[in-house]
Amino acid sequence: MGTGIRDLEPRVVFEIFDDLVAIPRGSKKEEAAREYCLAWARRHGFDVREGAAGSIAISVPATPGHESAPIIVIQGHLDIVWEKTPETAIDFETDPIPAFVEGEFIRTRGTTLGADNGIGVAAGMAAAIDPSCVHGPLELLLTVDEETGMGGAFGLEPDLLRGRVMLNLDSEEEGTMYVGCAGGGDTTITMKTTAIPRPAGTMAFRIGVSGLRGGHSGLEIHAGRGNSIRLLARMATVLDPIHPPLFCTISGGTKRNAIPRDAEACVFIPESDADHFKSAVATLQQTVKIELGKSDPGVNLSVTPVECECQAIAESPAIWKMLLALPHGPVTMSQAIVGLVETSSNMAQVTTLDGSVQILCNSRSMVGSAMEAVRESIRAVAGLAGADCELINSYPGWRPDMDSKVLKTARALWKERTGVDPRVTAIHAGLECGVIGEKYPGMDMISFGPNITGAHSPEETLSIPSTRIFYDFLKALLERLA
Repeated sequence: MGTGIRDLEPRVVFEIFDDLVAIPRGSKKEEAAREYCLAWARRHGFDVREGAAGSIAISVPATPGHESAPIIVIQGHLDIVWEKTPETAIDFETDPIPAFVEGEFIRTRGTTLGADNGIGVAAGMAAAIDPSCVHGPLELLLTVDEETGMGGAFGLEPDLLRGRVMLNLDSEEEGTMYVGCAGGGDTTITMKTTAIPRPAGTMAFRIGVSGLRGGHSGLEIHAGRGNSIRLLARMATVLDPIHPPLFCTISGGTKRNAIPRDAEACVFIPESDADHFKSAVATLQQTVKIELGKSDPGVNLSVTPVECECQAIAESPAIWKMLLALPHGPVTMSQAIVGLVETSSNMAQVTTLDGSVQILCNSRSMVGSAMEAVRESIRAVAGLAGADCELINSYPGWRPDMDSKVLKTARALWKERTGVDPRVTAIHAGLECGVIGEKYPGMDMISFGPNITGAHSPEETLSIPSTRIFYDFLKALLERLA
């Protein structure tokens, strides 16, 4: 059964997007998508240059008569975030994304869609072959590993690109042009653990948090959505915050750049406190529903008795307290752009390993020093708990240039076509523009895209009418720049 995507207009865009939806292309597993793009380029007679890190630059000749126009780089990333609901059966490494058309949207069944950034890649490729698109020389820059550290952008060679004007198509709000983005950095906390006998006179319970919406750790960090790991720690400490229970296993979250939606642990509660514990969690459930309000109305806290023979983790109390103390959510707001988060942190994942518990965090900021300050606060909390902490994988932000020539052209064109000024702002998410701008000094850049909601979560959707508007504007902008 077809998805129905290929029949949408503009077909030249949606046919390519439908092909990409069917190709497994998680971060660091983009080889099939790379081969698809390379074969596409060869089929159309385009020259290809491959970077050592896996990114691809495809040279597209100008429309006849526009050969002397400046080279325009059209950039997007091939990889997607693999996220699914617990009940969804899919092998992301082999199965296509279960996408379908519903009214004016493209959706999926229980997984991420990959419109971030599949629709940007598809639009750039479509513009290169669309007979109705007039353009100067183009370079399609298709990067890899954007979602887990921007490895493809960091690995770009200085001579891979010749153009110095770039259109990044990795944004998610129609009528908005981005001229800046947050930098980011990852932090890994490792707590070495000691196995001890399960305390006598205790019952084992599986405590869990589910039903949260999650979402992109930059774009939705301000939305007041629940963090399943933090809520799990609140459940565990509901009876005694000073001496919380021991656990034997704990897990929560799946990706550094996704707000964690689910978490669970196996904890040991004194038999004499079992009924009190269940009652206290039920009360906490009602409290949390009020706190999260409309942002996460589906939140569910569960307590289930289980048979468990495993040993307990002696460091459990320190780990629970650390999970309560680590920063999560907006830290500061921008003083330059009203309503924009300037600095934030996402407590993203916790996992029980052999002999340790690992916690992953992802921090962002428009100001490099502020991001490092947040990461240092994470290191300080880890140190107080007796854990090791490593600061890794930082990448630069993109400082706005309000005098940008391509911005001036794009703003004027949008107003001509719509009668209203576009929104010009920065985004609290990591765009590759920051890294690419450092690699190629003088690169004049803007970022724009169609309406995408719920990126990095199973709620991800792509607006079909917005995609048409986005693509028509891309074509008009390329013609204006030519």
